[in-house]
Amino acid sequence: MPTKILMVCLGNICRSPLAEGILQSKLPATSFIVDSAGTGGWHAGELPDKRSILTAKNKGIDITNQRARQFKLADFQNFDYIFAMDNSNYKDIIRLAPDEASKNKVKLILNELYPGENIPVPDPYYGEQNGFEQVYNLLDDACTIIADKLKKQHL
Repeated sequence: MPTKILMVCLGNICRSPLAEGILQSKLPATSFIVDSAGTGGWHAGELPDKRSILTAKNKGIDITNQRARQFKLADFQNFDYIFAMDNSNYKDIIRLAPDEASKNKVKLILNELYPGENIPVPDPYYGEQNGFEQVYNLLDDACTIIADKLKKQHL
C-alpha cells in the first residue's frame, strides 16, 4: 500500500501545487501518492496559478494536471503525512483534527529544513514571478529531505 502525503496551503493554487509536483518528482509513484489541498475553497476546480505552472515547467515539472480542492476531514484518514505551508494553515488543519493521531500527521513543511523554527513558506500570490522562484527553491530543499526520509522508511 503506497504512502500518502498531502501538501496544504491557503488556496491550493500557488505553494501546495508546487510542493506536490516537486515531491512527486522525487519519489517513485509505485510507492508514494502525493496530493495537495487548500484550507480555503475559493479556487476549487481551478488550475494552479500560471506563475506556479511556469516555475515548475522551467524546472522540468508539469503541474497542469492538478486542480485545486479544499482540505476535508477525510484527508486525516486518507493521508499518512500532511504538510502545511505556514502557521495559519497549520492551525486551521489542527482545528479540524478529530483526534491526537490526526494532529500528529500535521507538520510545517519548512521545519524539515529549519527544525523547530516554524518558518512559513512565503505566499507569492500578490508578488511577482521571482517570488514563485524563491518558494520553489525552499520547497525543493524541504522536499529533498522529506523524500530521503520517506525512501529510507520504505527500505
